[in-house]
Amino acid sequence: MRLCGDCRAAEGVVHGKDGHGSQVSVFSTAAAADATAALSSFNRDTHASKVYLAGEEYLNDEGHTFVLPLVKKIKQQIFTDPTLFSENYSSSLGLTEFTRRATELALGTNSRAVLENRVLGVQTVGFTGAVRLGAELLRQHWYGIGAAWCGPVYLSSPFEASLASTFQAVGIQDVRQYYYWNDEQRGVGLEKLLEDLERAPEQSVVVLSASAHFPTGADLSQKQWKVVGQLMMRRSLLPFFLLPAQGLCYGDLERDAWPLQYFESLGMELLCAQSFSLCFGLYGEHVGHLLCVLRQNSILLAVQSQVEKLVRALWAQPSVGTARVIATVLSNPAHLSEWQDEVKHIVERCMLIRERLRERLRILGSPGCWDHLTQQGGLYSCTGLNGQQVQFLSKRRHIYLLPNGCLNVSAINSHNLSYVAQSIHEALTSPV
Repeated sequence: MRLCGDCRAAEGVVHGKDGHGSQVSVFSTAAAADATAALSSFNRDTHASKVYLAGEEYLNDEGHTFVLPLVKKIKQQIFTDPTLFSENYSSSLGLTEFTRRATELALGTNSRAVLENRVLGVQTVGFTGAVRLGAELLRQHWYGIGAAWCGPVYLSSPFEASLASTFQAVGIQDVRQYYYWNDEQRGVGLEKLLEDLERAPEQSVVVLSASAHFPTGADLSQKQWKVVGQLMMRRSLLPFFLLPAQGLCYGDLERDAWPLQYFESLGMELLCAQSFSLCFGLYGEHVGHLLCVLRQNSILLAVQSQVEKLVRALWAQPSVGTARVIATVLSNPAHLSEWQDEVKHIVERCMLIRERLRERLRILGSPGCWDHLTQQGGLYSCTGLNGQQVQFLSKRRHIYLLPNGCLNVSAINSHNLSYVAQSIHEALTSPV
């Protein structure tokens, strides 16, 4: 077989002079992702007092990932019971009891959509899997337009970096931002948020954080949610809710899911990506859930069949082991009560950390008002520090935050609180 010049050149690159393997990797242009920069710098740092505040896990006062006692106990019981294991493949939609309980947790037991059988719940491989499955469903079946849908999808500013990548990975390239965090107010800028949604084209998808907004920790009030809901219904905008840590914002399951339940009560179609890693302490066993609330139950089976087709292409069947742990907790009233108490303890500790950090900064005379620390909720907080101050903390004080000044509150503990507060004060007051 004769080869053209370009093909011979390509063959030379692939096989090399000695014909063994490639001289240059096909992945030679790959570079480290920005999201890992802070962690990489932290791991290289040898300073004794270094502190990593950019993680996503809940950490206890000793700085270790916390496993809820109840979850640990249930796991031991389930994984030592041979009657709970089957050699057969699980359903592509996941463990039925898990999807039912996850749906009830998000929408409530009195949900009209649930009672009218127009809700589809699907177990996914973690939170990102739920977002990805929802994105795939939108891409391929958006209003039956007969062609792949490309957006727009609106994300809050700031947003978790992988969200945009997840939508773009399925071919939805038109990913935009709507105003959310106001640096001056150190809270949600509702007026500009509403302006951006008002300008969004009809039938756009708007990604909304139901509670404990990541990475700012700042949430809308119920009154503000009602305004947003009415606007989105009038403008025919589809809500795609994120609920990655139900219970860890206010310590109240229903209050954390209230925005989602309010939009459902308006009769709106919606998607919701759930995760159970944070609120169950199951970080290495990613269990997520995608909720699809439909307008009519007549299309439920059709949507379900399309979802099953997508799942078979993505991960075939989800693992049911850890899903069974979650279902066991949620279906047993005693376990449910115990789990809620453990979640409340986490929320109370995070709020105490916020209060202590605010007080330390006040005593130090740090510039500005720090009340926003206690007005936010969940594991995360946007401090209001700018990029230059974040760099000061990492280079001069060995403290690593997200580039936008947001941090994981639970990573602050009794051992490093004073050091963190003093470092923030110096970042604010030291000359450049």
